[in-house]
Amino acid sequence: MVSMTGFAYREKTGENISISVEIKGYNNRYLEISANFPPWLSHLESKVREKISRYCTRGKIDVYIRIREHNVPVDININKNAAKALYNAIDELANELKIIEKPTLSMLLNLDNLHAGNLQSGGIFEIEKKRDEELYWNEIEPVLNEVIQAFCLEREREGKYTETDIMANLEKIETSVKFVSSYVPEIEKTLKENIIIRFEELLGNKIDENRILTETASLLIKYTISEEISRLSSHLSEFRAENSKNKSPGKKLDFLCQEIHRETNTIGSKSGIFEVSNEVVKMKEALENIREQLRNIE
Repeated sequence: MVSMTGFAYREKTGENISISVEIKGYNNRYLEISANFPPWLSHLESKVREKISRYCTRGKIDVYIRIREHNVPVDININKNAAKALYNAIDELANELKIIEKPTLSMLLNLDNLHAGNLQSGGIFEIEKKRDEELYWNEIEPVLNEVIQAFCLEREREGKYTETDIMANLEKIETSVKFVSSYVPEIEKTLKENIIIRFEELLGNKIDENRILTETASLLIKYTISEEISRLSSHLSEFRAENSKNKSPGKKLDFLCQEIHRETNTIGSKSGIFEVSNEVVKMKEALENIREQLRNIE
């Protein structure tokens, strides 16, 4: 069994860029991958999704890829129209305030008056970083692979603990089924005795043995639990087999739990014997624990 919950984080610091990758997994009915990284890396989303989907079939998975750039070359272009407009605006303001000294480039870039960042945001300086997308992916991919492997190991580790708990509860149900099976002859005997008592009350000593057998057979069909025990035992065996052969058995096991619950309910409603009813309660409790744990299983 593999858990749907898990966490893994790795980072790598290089000469020009630092990379950190984080993966978080949560319970979800289907596979849902959410990739979060800088907008200029959005073209990598399909590659990230494809890598994760190789290892995961269910769960909500959040991936965070963060980049810090250190020595990335840039291109700077000047928007001359915006620069002229700014110059003219400042010149007009200087004339309005009767300032004799005309604005110069050094005045525009003086940090006490106007920050260079403002010039960029105002569209005067257009700064574009030179990024080799393939080079970035070559740096990101090894870190991503390492994180995915760590994430899978964490999910497997949690899955083993969950599997141990599930199988322990399954054994409780199997033990209860064996106990209930031992009461089948007594249930059938009690039904027959009750029929004889009722016939004696109605007819006295004039008892028709064939009529008793007919009524007994009719009530056995209605109240015996042999078929339910047989189907229940089959579902429990299939539960074990599915868990052994399927790496991601969550959906199938959840379905089998529904079938086990149906048969258990029927046994509880048919049997009036206290010991059987008590075992049914135990089976339901163990089954509920299994279903709760299966919500974490892929």
